[in-house]
Amino acid sequence: MHAGLRITAFAAALAATFGTAYGVGQGVGPVTGDETPARHDAHKGDSESGHSGHESPPAGGLQISENGYTLDLRTPRLAAGRTADLRFTIRGEDGRAVTAFRREHDKELHLIVASRDLNTYRHLHPTRAADGTWSIPVSLPRAGGYRVFADFTPEKKGAENLTLGADLAVSGTYAPQNLPAPDTTTATEGYDVKLGGALRPGAARELKLTVSRNGRPVTDLQPYLGAYGHLVALRSGDLAYLHVHPGGEPGDGSTQPGPDISFTAAAPSSGTYRLFLDFKHEGKVHTAAFTVRAGAAVTGEEASEEAPHESSGEHGH
Repeated sequence: MHAGLRITAFAAALAATFGTAYGVGQGVGPVTGDETPARHDAHKGDSESGHSGHESPPAGGLQISENGYTLDLRTPRLAAGRTADLRFTIRGEDGRAVTAFRREHDKELHLIVASRDLNTYRHLHPTRAADGTWSIPVSLPRAGGYRVFADFTPEKKGAENLTLGADLAVSGTYAPQNLPAPDTTTATEGYDVKLGGALRPGAARELKLTVSRNGRPVTDLQPYLGAYGHLVALRSGDLAYLHVHPGGEPGDGSTQPGPDISFTAAAPSSGTYRLFLDFKHEGKVHTAAFTVRAGAAVTGEEASEEAPHESSGEHGH
């Protein structure tokens, strides 16, 4: 799950102008254009179909139900600035809560919460009760519409990794914010992170993120969920969810603990994306965010020329 590339899709675009008190009902956002709600692991597709990373993965994560599993968000509303438990279950075809999950990268389930304007992001790991109810305390700073993504693999023979999504409303005075302008550098909690490479639909491309502090490269990053960094990309407009992971892992004999963290990614379409990098240093997890634009699709010989020639290891979220 956390050792290669993963690209799924974000929730529906906001369709209305909100008043001072904001609320959005739970549901599934629309799929636009030629996007498909089917979710696949991009690298898994490469290895099993014989492709070389040239094809853009289909958009995913827009569905609340897939392959017989449903995300039942028991807490569809929260209040801005207040800590409260976010609760949900994963239900199977029989309607019962699923209680057996495959443990991947130290966790049975990974939860992403993102605001629709992409200015707020959380990568969380809730706790599962014996009856299958997941919960975690959450405090979201601003009112507005959010999307909750549950990423998991049921402990069932032949079960595939899934990312299901549901809408979350956070009440309060709504003050819309613009998406930050594209940039190749960002700062977070005393760290500077530089982004190299580009997202391109139709061709897998390398993204390299370089971490420094006080002008010096950070060369002692710590493993976090089995990797030195995790990268999630969300597509502006429909919240298409694109989960990308590094090409190596700690202890593989070749992956260094910084300052560079490399990923391989292909965008599902052209458009604007928000990238969120999680990395751990000196016992604390930090998140760096970037806005990038993916250009026109790459096809044919151009895709072959641009595709990376080295495998990025085990893939999947």
